[in-house]
Amino acid sequence: MKPRTMKALPCLSLILAAGSASAFDIDRLQAIGQRDFRLLSEDVGAALSYHPQTPTEPLGTTGFDVGVSLTMSKVANKDSLSRASSDSVPSYLPVPTLRANKGLPLGFDVGLLYSKVPGSNISLWGGEARWAFIQGGVAAPAVGVRGTYTKLTGVDQLDMSTKGVDISASKGFAVFTPYVGIGRTWIKSEPHVANLTNEDFTLTKFFVGTGFKLALFNMNLEVDRTGQSTAYSIKAGIRF
Repeated sequence: MKPRTMKALPCLSLILAAGSASAFDIDRLQAIGQRDFRLLSEDVGAALSYHPQTPTEPLGTTGFDVGVSLTMSKVANKDSLSRASSDSVPSYLPVPTLRANKGLPLGFDVGLLYSKVPGSNISLWGGEARWAFIQGGVAAPAVGVRGTYTKLTGVDQLDMSTKGVDISASKGFAVFTPYVGIGRTWIKSEPHVANLTNEDFTLTKFFVGTGFKLALFNMNLEVDRTGQSTAYSIKAGIRF
């Protein structure tokens, strides 16, 4: 198999998985108990939490990173989510996003995202603020901290938001910039049905990825583990 074909396989796998995912709505929370609601909240919260999808090194004062991405997040508790939906629930939740990051002085970056899950009433928006307190160089990695927020919209029976903090490091090698990070994600899940109560909890997040940059073109691959859910992401766009 040609090297170029091998490189394309992860992209094709994600696109095919998104296209084959079943359409579903979260619209039957009244049919589940508190335990199922907690497990549902863990899966949906992990999927909708902020996935960095960018190396740690700062963009710089004039820098921009704009792109589209697709995250496929494993539904670890599929039975619980299935009982809360009148539709068939996929094994992976596809989360496509529009993303934009802007560099600021002193190693600071900010970012925004918006997503609409295909065939579902799930949509979300979010943002991040990141500071690379070690900006990196030829011999040294970049090291930074990040704060994130995401907000679920579109689901009448559920309000959900996530907040996150992480620390990460990245180091460039030619056109590739691998990175790794660890953090915590706080999830607040509020049902709008009489038989359920709020769930507030924290999950540990690990992520590893690599960026690829050639001229203005930028691609990013990432694997994220939040709680019991593993997510695979690909992003493509421009970075300068």
